[in-house]
Amino acid sequence: MSVMPDVNTNSAHPDRHHPDRHQVVVIGSGFGGLFGTKALRKADVDVTMIARTTHHLFQPLLYQVATGILSEGEIAPPTREVLSKQDNATVLLGDVQSIDLANRTVTHHVLGREAVTPYDSLIVAAGAGQSYFGNDQFAEFAPGMKSIDDALELRGRIFGAFELAENLAAKGENVEHLLTFVVVGAGPTGVEMAGQIAELAHRTLKRDFRFINTKHARVILLDAAPQVLPPFGAKLGAKTKETLEELGVEVQLGAMVTDVDERGLAVQDKDGTKRRIEAVTKMWAAGVQASPLSRTLAEQSGATLDRAGRIGVNPDLTLPGYPEVFVVGDMIALNNLPGVAQVAIQGAKYAAKEIQGRIKGKAPQAPFKYFDKGSMATISRFDAVAMVGKLRITGLIAWLMWLGVHLIYLTGFKNQVTALLHWTVTFLSNDRSERVATEQQIFARAALQRIPGGASELVSAPGTGAVDRRAELEAIAAEEARLTDSGERGQVSDRTA
Repeated sequence: MSVMPDVNTNSAHPDRHHPDRHQVVVIGSGFGGLFGTKALRKADVDVTMIARTTHHLFQPLLYQVATGILSEGEIAPPTREVLSKQDNATVLLGDVQSIDLANRTVTHHVLGREAVTPYDSLIVAAGAGQSYFGNDQFAEFAPGMKSIDDALELRGRIFGAFELAENLAAKGENVEHLLTFVVVGAGPTGVEMAGQIAELAHRTLKRDFRFINTKHARVILLDAAPQVLPPFGAKLGAKTKETLEELGVEVQLGAMVTDVDERGLAVQDKDGTKRRIEAVTKMWAAGVQASPLSRTLAEQSGATLDRAGRIGVNPDLTLPGYPEVFVVGDMIALNNLPGVAQVAIQGAKYAAKEIQGRIKGKAPQAPFKYFDKGSMATISRFDAVAMVGKLRITGLIAWLMWLGVHLIYLTGFKNQVTALLHWTVTFLSNDRSERVATEQQIFARAALQRIPGGASELVSAPGTGAVDRRAELEAIAAEEARLTDSGERGQVSDRTA
C-alpha cells in the first residue's frame, strides 16, 4: 500500500493570504473559474480556487487529444503555472462535496482528506458533465468527452481497436465489430469526433496495417434528432451532413440508443424499428448534465432546477436569497443561454467586477447580458461551419476562422506554438504524433470504479505505516550503496555459487 504524506490543504502562503481581507472562493478551474480568478488579480481580495483537477482544460479541443492530433498538455496547462504570477490567488486541489450557504463555507476532499474553506464571496463555476439520460451504466462502454481521462480512454479504445483487428484478421477471424466506430450525438463534439475518426481510418492509417484495410472501417454518427447540428440551423446542418457523408461517415438521424453493452448498442428508429449495431468502440456526445453542486445549492436556497440540472439564478447571476454567491457557465438556467465557453467567461468576468464594485461601494451593475460571438465546428481538415451573427460560413474560410479563434483562446504562448506546429504537421501530411495507447488508458477508470472506496483505498490513512515504510526504504538504500562500494555487483555470491 502506498504512503502519502499528510497535506493541510488550508495552508496558503502566508504572504499571499490576509484573513482581514475579503475572501473569494472560486469552485472550478474551467473557463469560468480561471477567467473569474484572473479578473480579480488587481482587486483587494484573496482568491482561493478549488478544483478537482490540477489543470485548466480547453474542452473544445478534447476530441483532438482523443484522435491523436494534440497531446493533453497542450490543451490542459497546470492551473498553478497559469496563476503563478497572481499574488492574491491560491490554488487547492479537491473535489467540492458540500457548500454551507448559511455559514459561508466550502468543504472539499482529496484522497480521503477533508478541508473546509470560508468565503465572503463565492463563484461557483463547476461546469457540466456527460448526460446519459438516466442510463449511467452506458458510460462503461461509451465514454463521454468531458475530461482528459475521457479523451485518453477514447484514444486507447480507438487505436486499440485497430490493433486488435489486425491480430484477429491475421488469424482469419471476422473483425467488422472492431472496425465499426459509433459516435452518439450529432452536436459539435459528435460531428468533430466522427469527422476525425473517418480521417484517421481513411487517410492516416491506410498504409500502417497488413491484414486489415482501415479504409473499410465504418464510422456511424447517431442522433435521435432529425438533423445534424440543430443549434446551427437547417442550412448549416444539411451542409455538415453532406460533407460528413462525403468523408465516409454514415449519418443516421431519428435513431435513439436504447441500450449499450461491450460489443455494440441497440437502436430504435423513428418508425419504431429496433436494430442492433455491432461495435466495440462507442463514444457518447448526446447530452450534458450540470454539476451536482447545482442540486446542493437549490436545496438550500429554494432555487429551481431544469431538466438538465441547471439552476435558476437572478439576472445578476447571484443565487436567490444569497447575493454573495454567483453561479456561472454551464450550471445556470437563465434566458436560454447556451452551454458554451463564452457564457462562462463573460459571466465570470461580470461576477468578478460586481465583487470589486461592492468592496468599493459602487452601485450594482446592470443585469448580465451575454454577447454572442458566434459558434463554430470543424468537419474535417480545411472544412468547417461557422455562425457569426447573421453570417453562415462554410468550407476553408470557416476552417481558418476556427483555427484562429481556438489558437487565440488556448492558454499560454507555449501551448499556442506547439499546437500550431502539431496542426501544421497533421493537416499538411496526415501524420499524427500522439498515437500512444495503453491498457491503462482504457481500463484504469473501470478498475478504480470497482474498488469500493475508489482511489482513496490505494492510499494509506494519514500517519499510518510511515515509520515502517521509512525504515524499509532506508535499508534498501543502504544495501544498494554497499553493493556499489564493495564492488560486488555482477559477482557470484557464495550463497548462489
